[in-house]
Amino acid sequence: MQNSGKAATKVLIVDDHPVILSGCRALFASDNSLKIDEASDARSGHRVYLARKPDVTVIDIKLPDVSGFELMRRIRKDDPDARIIMFSMNDDPAFVVRAIEMGAQGYVSKGDDPRMLVKAVRKVAAGENFISPQLAEAVTFSGASIKASPASQMTPRELEILRLLGRGDKIVEVADTLDISYKTVANTTSLLKQKLGAKNHSDLIRIAVEMELG
Repeated sequence: MQNSGKAATKVLIVDDHPVILSGCRALFASDNSLKIDEASDARSGHRVYLARKPDVTVIDIKLPDVSGFELMRRIRKDDPDARIIMFSMNDDPAFVVRAIEMGAQGYVSKGDDPRMLVKAVRKVAAGENFISPQLAEAVTFSGASIKASPASQMTPRELEILRLLGRGDKIVEVADTLDISYKTVANTTSLLKQKLGAKNHSDLIRIAVEMELG
């Protein structure tokens, strides 16, 4: 237990699964050195971040509006010093590497022991980095497959556009969600087809689904 004279560490958890949120509440409930705020999508998560300025933000990659990667980009734009942990069912080493490249200080799998998340929050709050050991080992021994992964070939913006197309959004809807022009999305879609060897739009959507971008 930390010194009671020290201010509690503020933690924001952004996840759209009620079971995960209630599990996190239970996990942190007995520790009064941690104060928890919650949000269930990227838009509200961004709003709560700006209002509460948490010490650590825990973000699920799969959110119902935009992805956790896009939320991290938006938060970092407002606060380059934000301390962020990605919390995901996706154990693909390429996603772990991409998250760290984008500035995440931590990555924890939802399949890990729940205490791993508490450890990650403490480490990141203290200014350190944390990847759960199982994922760190996977990254270390997956160099070739990481390089071969489509996720490694795309910019964060390209990944986000592919994810939105994969869930069935039209180009105009993608442009609206990301607040960019129709032309930018259309040009990026054409570029993605070339990068990923997609013959047509349907092929591109299939690749997005296979990548489990959600």
